[in-house]
Amino acid sequence: MYTSHEDIGYDFEDVPKDKKTLKSHPNIDGGWAWMMVLSSFFVHILIMGSQMALGVLNVEWLEEFHQSRGLTAWVSSLSMGITLIVGPFIGLFINTCGCRGTAIIGGLVNSLGWVLSAYAANLHYLFITFGVTAGFGSGMAYLPAVVMVGRYFQKRRALAQGLSTTGTGFGTFLMTVLLKYLCAEYGWRNAMFIQGAVSLNLCVCGALMRPLSPGKEGKDPAGRDPQVPPAHSTESVKSSGQLGRADEKEGSPGREETLGDLADQACPEEAGHRRNMCAFRMLKMVSQLTLRVRKGFQEWYSGYFGAASLFTNRVFVAFIFWALFAYSSFVIPFIHLPEIVNLYNLSEQNDIFPLTSIIAIVHIFGKVILGIVADLPCISVWNVFLMANFTLVLSIFLLPLMHTYASLAVICALIGFSSGYFSLMPVVTEDLVGIEHLANAYGIIICANGISALLGPPFAGWIYDITQKYDFSFYICGLLYLVGILFLLIQPCIQIIEQSRKKCMGGTQV
Repeated sequence: MYTSHEDIGYDFEDVPKDKKTLKSHPNIDGGWAWMMVLSSFFVHILIMGSQMALGVLNVEWLEEFHQSRGLTAWVSSLSMGITLIVGPFIGLFINTCGCRGTAIIGGLVNSLGWVLSAYAANLHYLFITFGVTAGFGSGMAYLPAVVMVGRYFQKRRALAQGLSTTGTGFGTFLMTVLLKYLCAEYGWRNAMFIQGAVSLNLCVCGALMRPLSPGKEGKDPAGRDPQVPPAHSTESVKSSGQLGRADEKEGSPGREETLGDLADQACPEEAGHRRNMCAFRMLKMVSQLTLRVRKGFQEWYSGYFGAASLFTNRVFVAFIFWALFAYSSFVIPFIHLPEIVNLYNLSEQNDIFPLTSIIAIVHIFGKVILGIVADLPCISVWNVFLMANFTLVLSIFLLPLMHTYASLAVICALIGFSSGYFSLMPVVTEDLVGIEHLANAYGIIICANGISALLGPPFAGWIYDITQKYDFSFYICGLLYLVGILFLLIQPCIQIIEQSRKKCMGGTQV
């Protein structure tokens, strides 16, 4: 899906009959690969962490603009939803600009969205600046961080992805504290301006996403870096029209007369020649960029629309259905819990240790522990995945029944731990579709999660506007989430029955 001229993880040796042997790159599973994990870790802190802490700003926006909770929640949900929904389309940028360029541009756009939002005169202005602009920039920086970790790791890919995604938990804790402090000291507008400056660190993270060189050691047999062209190659000299100058530097005797004639030419002619060469270079650059964009679009188009066979897999379709309802149950508490504790008169206790921070901290341990358990040879990844989902659903149903800080803290800890199954999603997706379709399939799942994050918080806000309670929103989202899990359980059973029936029919025919 995201293969570009930059992101090459392997090189090939020529063998008879045009067959190719895959040869591992020295940086795979080691070396600079761990810098990719560090870069992705900080991207998760800056993007996912700050988005999970938006409940702090949601309270400020309610007081500032005096709009309904459903309408106000759209600001946060747009940012979170667009970050994930644009995932499949960001592949086009990655194919064209590479992961490094895409992440750097995304960091700039995300920072611009935060800064412009500081000057918001109304809520609709925030929809554009923060929801769309900052959300799109987040998507451009987030997806390359996930893709590059996958490119740099083979054997320890699950461990690397798990370590990098723990940045979400750390980021939620840190960003919640940071935003609360900035809002209290400087107001929410200045807090968003400062956060925009902090988001520029995404450009630094993007700069660390060094593309893998195609060579075994990053050099050709002559010991030169393949990305650096020879000093005076025939092709480069011909294309630039500087053959005479190159020979002059090398002192070539065969060109002395020609160089002498060139020196005697009038200045206007030389200036015209330079202008022509500059125009030629610009034309060549535009032509190369056009070809690059066209090739990137073709790769992106074939990667997604060539994967139509994915939708013939009914278990994968059930998995998409599950993803449409799963993420909202995780996102809604982050957006609305700060206001829920205000309604329960628990603000003083929550200020000491926010409930969202409890979810974030336990979420880190949940990812690590569930990943370790799922890697055990006697344990099925699917069983761990489903048990964690059932625990999360149970926690969502119990949350509205808790009205004390201690009971809410226990439920939030359960939500944080059980939501650690997110680190298992790539493994589960691979089990469903195979490694060859993993990238395309996971992009679709992320997009479904984005739709869930986009609609979940506004839905909870609308339910409150109608009923003056958040309880029913948790019950409805939990029920839909449970239906998605049950659908996941039913489809494999149907497949097993159909396979056994085909075997029986085949045996009868024989």
